[in-house]
Amino acid sequence: MGMGDTEEIDGKLTRMVFVTVGTTCFDALVKAVDTEQVKQILYARGYTHLLIQMGRGTYNPTKSHGEDGLVVDYFSFSSSIADHLKSASLVISHAGSGSIFETLRLGKPLIVVVNEDLMDNHQIELAEELAERKHLYCARPQTLHQTIESLNLDSLIPYAQGDAKPVAALINRFLGFPED
Repeated sequence: MGMGDTEEIDGKLTRMVFVTVGTTCFDALVKAVDTEQVKQILYARGYTHLLIQMGRGTYNPTKSHGEDGLVVDYFSFSSSIADHLKSASLVISHAGSGSIFETLRLGKPLIVVVNEDLMDNHQIELAEELAERKHLYCARPQTLHQTIESLNLDSLIPYAQGDAKPVAALINRFLGFPED
């Protein structure tokens, strides 16, 4: 399955957007994807399902059976995040490096939404570095709708795993180690 694939559920073609916050609480992201504005843009762009993994968050998004748009569902935690990632046509994720690299490894289009409430936010640097290299899109909760609206999946460059040197150099730079 390549970039932005469709999958069949009950004989219907589905294009699922999977939102993940990992094990954290990131209600600002869940609230952002739960807005009518974002849901309408996703639906207009051909997505059919929105599945939100809300982690430790306390904000419950609005479920929908898709009568007038997206089918929306949510859950807190799952042992099968990898399965959800595999069946997604688009992933919207928090900036945790595990979620980012797992999604990129699967070759899924990715929008990383940075949690600006976290102190010592090295996650922003990682997400912005990977966005600069065109492996993913980077957004804030308040700019997510614009990022989705202007999304051009063809401009993304698949992330080739294996060359850990640039990432290792980035991590070493964060930690203040000298460059070799």
